[in-house]
Amino acid sequence: MKYTTIIDIAKELGMSKSTVSRALSGDAHNVKPETMKLICETAKRMGYQRNEMAVNLRHRTTRNIGIIIPEIVTSFFMNYIQQAQKELRKHGYRTIITVSNEDPEQEAENLQMLEQCRVEGILMSVCHKDKNALLYNKVVRHGIPIVFFDRRVEGMDASVVCIDDNLMAFFMVERLIRSGCRKIVHLTGPEHIGNCHDRYRGYREALEKFSIPYDQRYVIEGGLSAEEGSAAMEEFLSQGLEFDGLFGFTETSTLGAKSLLQKKHYRIPEDVSLCCISGTTLCKLVHPMVTAVEQPVNEMATLSCQLLLNQIADPNAARECVVLRGNIEERESTLAVKGVL
Repeated sequence: MKYTTIIDIAKELGMSKSTVSRALSGDAHNVKPETMKLICETAKRMGYQRNEMAVNLRHRTTRNIGIIIPEIVTSFFMNYIQQAQKELRKHGYRTIITVSNEDPEQEAENLQMLEQCRVEGILMSVCHKDKNALLYNKVVRHGIPIVFFDRRVEGMDASVVCIDDNLMAFFMVERLIRSGCRKIVHLTGPEHIGNCHDRYRGYREALEKFSIPYDQRYVIEGGLSAEEGSAAMEEFLSQGLEFDGLFGFTETSTLGAKSLLQKKHYRIPEDVSLCCISGTTLCKLVHPMVTAVEQPVNEMATLSCQLLLNQIADPNAARECVVLRGNIEERESTLAVKGVL
């Protein structure tokens, strides 16, 4: 597809490129009204569209913000993007959205592409806690601030907005225990995601509080997808261990485990109470609906945008770690809390 340029319009009218350029930029001081009208009408007829990126680059700004997310399966990241776009538009910024598909190589390509597009800042949820750390630092050194959200990266000169994964995991497992569960499976996330360690630590601390012995056999890696969660649950069941509760790292793997359990005629919550962190609409579209910690996605998006805009306005602005409180949504997949133990 060939785009109409200022040169094309100048040739069409037999005028200089500078005259056409001045007219299209509204320079009424240097272009006669009748000439400006003719040029504008011709530009419209020829389908001319102003190259905003080129104009912005001349002014050393693009007014573009990059957003990198790891997946689009759950609604969390889509909701984040919607709120971030709404917030950034208030300040005259547009967004370029990329998806890494939980692949560090694809994430690196997305970062390099955004840098080449000269975005003024990046909002990012990483797919690996350290594999692209050198690249993150390089982008920041080149003057493009990054604000991480949802998933943390250690040792970065960057702001981050997330929930207290350790505390929310502790509260969730504590609720399972208070409802009568004693043999609780923890379906962990992949080791390369930092939140995995915080949520595992919360699981361990809740067991310790109630003097329930820790048993490594009840901790299985469930991955991130429903398929991985189902496979992990199948492997656990093959051990023949008794269990009455399941705490999942994330929604999709937990739903995969839930589906397998129901196929094998486990009743939820009568036989197994089941809950997770990072719940979204998906947790409410199954039966029984799943108890989950939901992240305050709109607040997370608004705060991360504000932090990024502050750093664009002032590169020396303080980097902040903002830790939000998740919301526990009690649903039918868990038994009612019986009381203080």
